[in-house]
Amino acid sequence: MTRKPTLKPERIDDREDRTPTLLRPVRSRARAMAMDAHLAPHQHPWTQLTYCASGLMQVTIAENGLETTFIVPPSRALWIAPGVQHTVTVLEAAEFRTVDLNASVTPVGWQGCRVIVVTKLLRELIHALETSTPGPRDEALMALTLDEITRADIQALGVPLPRDKRLRALCEAVLRAPGERATLAEWAVDVGASERTVARLFRTELSTSYQQWRQQAILAHALPMLARGTPISQVAFASGYASDSAFSAMFKAALGQPPSFFQVKNGL
Repeated sequence: MTRKPTLKPERIDDREDRTPTLLRPVRSRARAMAMDAHLAPHQHPWTQLTYCASGLMQVTIAENGLETTFIVPPSRALWIAPGVQHTVTVLEAAEFRTVDLNASVTPVGWQGCRVIVVTKLLRELIHALETSTPGPRDEALMALTLDEITRADIQALGVPLPRDKRLRALCEAVLRAPGERATLAEWAVDVGASERTVARLFRTELSTSYQQWRQQAILAHALPMLARGTPISQVAFASGYASDSAFSAMFKAALGQPPSFFQVKNGL
């Protein structure tokens, strides 16, 4: 899905003064991180919204026995529930930001992890909270940030990996060769299972179909390439598409914007 970098371990920010409290339930922190910087698996007792003002990051979470990898560009943010173990790897040098939220302000029904679209207003609110101090303005910023988060569109950008050994082998094979246009039946033969069995495993283990899962894998493969300025024609070919237009149509339908939006010249 992505190249294997030489990881540069970074210290986890565990300072007590960053903890969101009942009086200040929404806190924002900024941190510059170099390409290939890596935050080891960790968790927080509070909810966290992980976001990059610029750059690109990969976040892998372990939740309910499943491992899911998210590729998060600047126009998106990952909502991480309390107690969920996660690992962060910076794919392109990033202005890394975290918004920490006290349990008292967690929106109803937002227990799981999800990717949200970052609006221009939410981006500016996150930035303003970084230097905000206690007072009426701080309270207004926190309230508006929460409201903007709950109104944000949610998108499927995660690539989950299953527990079943056969299905995991198939998924890992697809991730190693996202441009391969093999059918599910052909992939199934390689792992010693029938197409029907593998299709059932996708539904029961990952709650999705093979085609839906593969689309997420392709998006996760394509986003880093686009962030590095790779021509769309090359990204389309590497993703298994015979034409730029077909790839662009799929991409826009999934993310709401064309591939060019995620290239360096457009803000990454």
